[in-house]
Amino acid sequence: MPRLVFGLLLLIQLLPMCPLGAQSVQVFPPPEQKAAVQAFRIEENLKIDGRLDELVWNRLSSTLPFTQVEPQQGLPAQQQTRVRVVYNQRFLYLGISAMDSNGTKSLRATDFKRDFSPRQHDHVQISVDGFKDGRNAMVFATNPYGVQRDLLSFDDLLYDLDWDGLWKVRTTRHDSGWVAEFAIPWETLRYPSLADSTQTWGINIARSRRASNELSTLSPIPRAFTPTRMDYAAHLTGLQVPAPGPNIRVQPYVLFSNDRYRTADGTNSTHHIKPGGELKWVLNPNTVLDLTANTDFAQADVDRQVNNVTRFSVFFPERRQFFLENASLFGFNISPSIDGSGGSMRIQPFFSRTIGLDGGGMPLPIQAGGRLVSRSSKENMGLMVMRQGAADSSPGTNFMVGRYSRNLGKQGRIGGLMTIKNQPGATNVLSTADAFFRLGESATLNGFLMHSVGGQVQKGALAGIAQYVKSTNTYKIWMTQSFVHRDFNPEMGFVSRSDIIGATPGGSWFYRGKYLPFKKMLRAFEPGLLPEFYWQASTGRFIERQLSIFPIWFNFQNGGYIGYSINPVFQYLQEDFLPLGIRIGQGDYTYHRQQLWFSTDQSKAINFNTRVEWGTYFDGRLRSTEFQLQVVPNPHFSLITRINRNIFSDVGVAKESKGVNLYSAECRIAATPRLQFVGFYQRNSENQAANLNLRLAWEYQPLSYLYLVWNNRAFDDSLMHRQKEDHTIMKISFLKQI
Repeated sequence: MPRLVFGLLLLIQLLPMCPLGAQSVQVFPPPEQKAAVQAFRIEENLKIDGRLDELVWNRLSSTLPFTQVEPQQGLPAQQQTRVRVVYNQRFLYLGISAMDSNGTKSLRATDFKRDFSPRQHDHVQISVDGFKDGRNAMVFATNPYGVQRDLLSFDDLLYDLDWDGLWKVRTTRHDSGWVAEFAIPWETLRYPSLADSTQTWGINIARSRRASNELSTLSPIPRAFTPTRMDYAAHLTGLQVPAPGPNIRVQPYVLFSNDRYRTADGTNSTHHIKPGGELKWVLNPNTVLDLTANTDFAQADVDRQVNNVTRFSVFFPERRQFFLENASLFGFNISPSIDGSGGSMRIQPFFSRTIGLDGGGMPLPIQAGGRLVSRSSKENMGLMVMRQGAADSSPGTNFMVGRYSRNLGKQGRIGGLMTIKNQPGATNVLSTADAFFRLGESATLNGFLMHSVGGQVQKGALAGIAQYVKSTNTYKIWMTQSFVHRDFNPEMGFVSRSDIIGATPGGSWFYRGKYLPFKKMLRAFEPGLLPEFYWQASTGRFIERQLSIFPIWFNFQNGGYIGYSINPVFQYLQEDFLPLGIRIGQGDYTYHRQQLWFSTDQSKAINFNTRVEWGTYFDGRLRSTEFQLQVVPNPHFSLITRINRNIFSDVGVAKESKGVNLYSAECRIAATPRLQFVGFYQRNSENQAANLNLRLAWEYQPLSYLYLVWNNRAFDDSLMHRQKEDHTIMKISFLKQI
């Protein structure tokens, strides 16, 4: 088997040399001479209405022309985008005119959800690097309806996708396209405190036009990268910024709830009034202190149920706002990429869902906590301390996570992380050393080594993972090597599987050459090979092989795709495996799976995607189907339905044949981006349990909310008794920036 792995690695390394892969457009280095965008100082405050009809806007000429990233890297953008920048003592203003020859008929948006999916919306995105270090970016984006999207980016590798900054944007739509007007307070931005108040920042602005699936940028970037790759950014000049002053953000809340529990022993109702809140204090441009008391997450999205038929643990993403901020600093990980590259293993030394949630995802009380984060061009430091109160069988618990990383050169980093979980009679400690290096423009090497001791498993044990990735315009290759000792116990982390040694080489080829047929419909042919190999760490025995061969994968010009894969699988089960209640006995199994993937243009008013999988499965057969349909009569109303079906035939010790279906529907009705109603329903045929979540959210002023929430949840307890819960919640929060 090691020879097979070596052979696959050699084949993947030779893929880029294939003559059919030669294409004229390649990755280019960052420009030595940066383009400049001039910002002009004004004294008046502007009315943010998306019209750009103030005299100051008309006096300014627009910035440089935009350049295509997709579909034709390096060519001028097909539709003009004009950018103008001004500022005063309070705000940085940007006026962006996205011209469109087809007017409003071309504009695409599928909902009013904050932090919308960029694949489904026309949008413009501003990436700002206030320290001009070429590594960090604060990102502000909007669609034609003024819906906000913001995030923090680090090295174009780690992202705080759910960071919510305090800023304002308004838009208008007209026969010549659409206009976005931004006002970003200086308190929201991060920049150095210098004696010379005139500063130059890094900036790039991107525009996505979904009707033609075109991405263009102010400062050109290679197709293999994203607009947050800040070493390619232009310069924003002429900024006479105010000196950073006291910057304190206070957000108190009060919550009223009625909770009803129906169990085998009867019905019980309780009422609560709960005050709490958070404080954010920017101590200096590099350092932020966050404090929380009586933390509540009633507004967070509910978890989606998942029917898992693999041997990898399901990773549920963090949805709670307090833990989402600075997640990239504390929550670094190596995990499957969105395109499937890198393998199925996910190892994350610190996973915030271990705080304030039990094993079933139910909330536990967080009494208080704090987080101190300091970032600079040389180093990054963070400390988080949380106190979780006792509830039912869960004792009061203290959590601590400390993080330090040191930047090396322009694109390298080494660091360490330690987590401590302390509860009566047990303390678990995890120590991690990590490193990241960018090897040239296209390649990265990333990895970490961990040691755990204490907690439920007293023995000390090691785990580690390393990943090499090289991504260009014509190919992507990778190698992931992982090791997890059977006694490794990260009680504040997440590991997909234990007691394994994994080797995951792979590669994909991106072809857009002259032999690609139907070029009006097809944009790229992207076949790939995604094999995975696993050995049992404690015995050295080979236990799993998945080859995942993708001979067909076509990306359409409109953003859709179609693909087909075949996956010969070998698995040795050391113990019984129970997918969806079917018991599969120990032993060797060889079987074959096939998959068909298809997606329409996800920005259309009616769009869908599906994955159909069939073939043998251990000692029987399994047919799985995932289907999602979205209907958007207009962006104010969106309905999404999802179906997951698993049909087993003669599987397991009892040769069972059964079907397990998971149905869900999500409806979003929005009067404006600041007043929305969301309903989510899910039902699982495995246990006939249904969940319903209804939420009305009103952002009555920036980042100040009124929430009305109703949750209904049904589940089976450890004795298989059906339990039901109803929660009616009203929460009012108020944000004041000092």
